[in-house]
Amino acid sequence: MTPSVWSLSLTYWLHMLATVVWIGGLATLTLLVLPAARKTLDAGAYASLLKAIQRRLDPLGWICLLVLAGTGMFQMSANPNYQGFLEIGNRWAAAILIKHLVFFAMILVSGYLTWGLLPRLQRLALLQTRGQETGADSLYRQEANLLRLNLILGAIVLALTAIARAS
Repeated sequence: MTPSVWSLSLTYWLHMLATVVWIGGLATLTLLVLPAARKTLDAGAYASLLKAIQRRLDPLGWICLLVLAGTGMFQMSANPNYQGFLEIGNRWAAAILIKHLVFFAMILVSGYLTWGLLPRLQRLALLQTRGQETGADSLYRQEANLLRLNLILGAIVLALTAIARAS
């Protein structure tokens, strides 16, 4: 059954909106907010900012991820190039498969940041506010590197989408 123009248009719009929010939030955080915050805020203010950002951005990011997965599957199944699960018979299918693998890598990095690294950084920042030396610099570098990695992976996903659409 072919989906209606309206349902397909709605899924394209939701997919693009979720992409803009997720990748845009990641870019803003990675390139602007955290570097400026690290340079200008003391440990206590930085810890408070991290907590506030995580409280607002994490749920939004995970909602975007769910929207992307759901709308992406709907779009994929409606695409005439789709030949079946793991059927790689054309350039579109190859680009979509690689895109999904990169997207899965983004999910893993995001999960580690959300539930592993950011809580540790918040605890260390609070210890720093009490005057305790934590040696958190390596964790801050790890955070910056993982955010940059996720941003690069996001750009790769967008490039693979362009390749698939051009096929």
